[in-house]
Amino acid sequence: MHRNRKKSNITLIGMPACGKSTVGVLLAKRLGYSFIDVDIVIQEQTGKLLREIIADVGTEGFLETENQINAQIFARRAVIAPGGSVVYGEAAMTHLREISTVVYLKLSFEEVEKRLGDLTDRGVAFGEGMSLREIYEERIPLYEKYADITIEGDKKSPGQVVDELRRLFEKRG
Repeated sequence: MHRNRKKSNITLIGMPACGKSTVGVLLAKRLGYSFIDVDIVIQEQTGKLLREIIADVGTEGFLETENQINAQIFARRAVIAPGGSVVYGEAAMTHLREISTVVYLKLSFEEVEKRLGDLTDRGVAFGEGMSLREIYEERIPLYEKYADITIEGDKKSPGQVVDELRRLFEKRG
């Protein structure tokens, strides 16, 4: 019913360390948008750090919480940066696609591995015993499925990614 309405938000998806938060803050400033870091929203609503939620209720419980919170985000003229595991939540992704243009910040596995520190400390949701490569290979088809736009980030600074996105969104009006 309101599919023709222009989407006023931008959602950034991608692997942990792909630059969602860094690019998101810079892009929001450049466009005059607000910025929503969904990991912080989750921490505020639960009163726990992401790694504490995972420790308390496991990966599945965390993913349920993440899905519910992302599916209830309401914003106007905002850059939204959910966690890398948001793509496991169908309700969340359906909602985010309705309210925003979804941009996949794509990195090669080698670049993700180079940028990423301790997965547990970052609060990264992954199955027991999964390697980073397995997480990467499991998520890539989901990022590609939900993306309206894909930006290759391997050889670009956050500033270059922001410039590319700003040009795209300013053209759209």
